[in-house]
Amino acid sequence: MSQGKVCLAYSGGLDTSVILAWLLEQGYEVIAFLANVGQEEDFEAAREKALKIGASKFVCVDCREDFVKDILFPAVQVNAVYEDVYLLGTSLARPVIAKAQIDVAEAEGCFAVSHGCTGKGNDQIRFELGFYALKPDVKVIAPWRLPEFFERFAGRKDLLDYAAAKGIPVTQTKSKPWSTDENEAHISYEAGILEDPNTTPPKDMWKLITDPEDAPNKPQDLSVDFQRGLPVKVTYQDSEGKSHTVTSPSDIFLTVSDLGRANGVGRIDIVENRYINLKSRGCYEQAPLTILRRAHVDLEGLTVDREVRHLRDQFVTPTYSRLLYNGAYFTPECEYVRAMIEPSQTTVNGTVRLRLYKGNVIVLGRSSSTENLYDPTESSMDELTGFSPIDTSGFINIQAIRIKKYGESKKNKNQKFTL
Repeated sequence: MSQGKVCLAYSGGLDTSVILAWLLEQGYEVIAFLANVGQEEDFEAAREKALKIGASKFVCVDCREDFVKDILFPAVQVNAVYEDVYLLGTSLARPVIAKAQIDVAEAEGCFAVSHGCTGKGNDQIRFELGFYALKPDVKVIAPWRLPEFFERFAGRKDLLDYAAAKGIPVTQTKSKPWSTDENEAHISYEAGILEDPNTTPPKDMWKLITDPEDAPNKPQDLSVDFQRGLPVKVTYQDSEGKSHTVTSPSDIFLTVSDLGRANGVGRIDIVENRYINLKSRGCYEQAPLTILRRAHVDLEGLTVDREVRHLRDQFVTPTYSRLLYNGAYFTPECEYVRAMIEPSQTTVNGTVRLRLYKGNVIVLGRSSSTENLYDPTESSMDELTGFSPIDTSGFINIQAIRIKKYGESKKNKNQKFTL
């Protein structure tokens, strides 16, 4: 007798394939759910695999358009970044996947949802907080936190042995045991030999981005147009000199991704601080966000008021990035912070010209016909028009009042300044 219907987030990979078989062993009926968030995957093969293992139904939801428009482009607007390097590719996908999974669970009459996140990772938090916000009464089955599961499958070798015994085909091998997560924005690699932070990733690990050493010797130029901080047009020439222009959100993101990947842009290798208070070594390929964020940051220098930018950089960007990383997208505080993004972007209108070359993103120039706050006359060292040097004397004198008092107090105490 079935213990009830469970909607499993199923990727077709090693962990979720084993979990699918294990849930069936426990007596559950399983609906295998897969979100298409732009990963390069054989979705038909995943469907066949899930049904062959024993899922009663396979549901694939195309989330790509929502992912780009509702999640990825706002991340570009706010220059989202975690610990100065990681552009949150995995974190950004979790809200859209969680929502799609809950929608499928409700449509299929599932009392529970399940996932393959490990008990030491961030994703378990991201998914489950999202599940509980979207469907507060849902039951979550997290096998990697259940002793009867993790004691049976102590490591990836046990998973591979179980898969072999059950006749479950997997792409991982005991010689290449790292775990991956892929979507339209990036791919991540972790576990296995990567758990030694001093181990250089093997060249054949990287899947998406050309090794910068192997990238073309001819640079790739492109221009990105923004309106209110959102990319609205990308223009470039192909290797044959033919001009191309794309304007839809998905086409913009995919085009920038293709150009970046071909030119070795976007590989990183970091040790980061997980929300669960463990450090983790991760390798990421994040070409499209690397390029779009670089262009966007540059255009803001031309078009955004200094104090607005400072306030946004001090609070909105780091807070939004931290909330995304920690899985707190569907929370009141994240709704509040998200509402602050758009007002800071009303003037971010213009074009940035870029050059991609062997892993580098080089800004060639930027312009705005409507929001340009840069005045060459005021800033020129060769002209006095528009700015009087005499005014600076008063400015310095006012700024120096407090500094002079500080200097006098040090002198009276016989204290010296040190470098």
